[in-house]
Amino acid sequence: MALKYDMRWHFTPPSAPVPNGAIDEFFAFAKRVAAQGGRQDVLETFKEHFAIATDRIHNRSSSEAWARADLRTMMDEASENAPRFIEAFSDSCELIKRQSPSWVVPDAILINQVMQKHKIPFELHPPDLLFAGTGGSEAFVDVPTRPASLADQAVEIFQKSLQRSERSLSEGRGREAVQELIWLLESVTTTAFKGVDTDAGKIGGTYFNKIVQDLRKKKRGTTFDQALDWATRLHGYLSSPTGGGVRHGLDLNTGVAMSPREARLYANLIRSYLAYLLAEHEAMTSVATDQTSDSPRRQ
Repeated sequence: MALKYDMRWHFTPPSAPVPNGAIDEFFAFAKRVAAQGGRQDVLETFKEHFAIATDRIHNRSSSEAWARADLRTMMDEASENAPRFIEAFSDSCELIKRQSPSWVVPDAILINQVMQKHKIPFELHPPDLLFAGTGGSEAFVDVPTRPASLADQAVEIFQKSLQRSERSLSEGRGREAVQELIWLLESVTTTAFKGVDTDAGKIGGTYFNKIVQDLRKKKRGTTFDQALDWATRLHGYLSSPTGGGVRHGLDLNTGVAMSPREARLYANLIRSYLAYLLAEHEAMTSVATDQTSDSPRRQ
């Protein structure tokens, strides 16, 4: 079954060619699949699909060795168009799996891992191939990986959480990715802002909602107040069983499953709030520090 994606990509793909390192990995996968039996026939299956990707006619090679060499040449040619390359590889694996159900072939998770590793900006969610931005970390809203407002131990937890979310999203586990980021949003808010001094007094509360309420009360009418309102609304929607259902479970009767596109939208929204909150916290604490250092000393 052919993948579904924007057919304009056949002519103008929204990305650079598939890099040599990725071609090497996909070629190695094809050889490992062939090693399970019927070596040349399996290689010919891959060749046939890559011939389609390069607008060539498929001709059977004279030997297994030539089949390997011809396949590598065709993969090199197909690499100029990343969507067609991924489609050819994925369709080959799907056909081989149908013909030999007991065989192990690369699945969408493994293909996505290779694409993420080599910054190929697509995500495979059969039958869809989705564009994921410009590849690598640039496919996500940028969040400082070492927030100045967090202690060393907290920074390590923060970084690992961001990485788990990015990995989950690239592997097609959108709900887990968003759940990780909600946890991180709550953790950063309760860690960074609890007890912070503002012009209107110290921030009270221990839990996310209470701290946000106090922050909004003390920053009424500001952009910070509005951003916290948006973040709280998103947090509430995603927590609800009839909304995102990522914290309190999904209502299996009336809830709606999260699509890959929705997961990426939610992930980037939360990442943008994280980046903004960290920047605001740094500004707030810097002002407090400056005021303390400028206060007159007793003689």
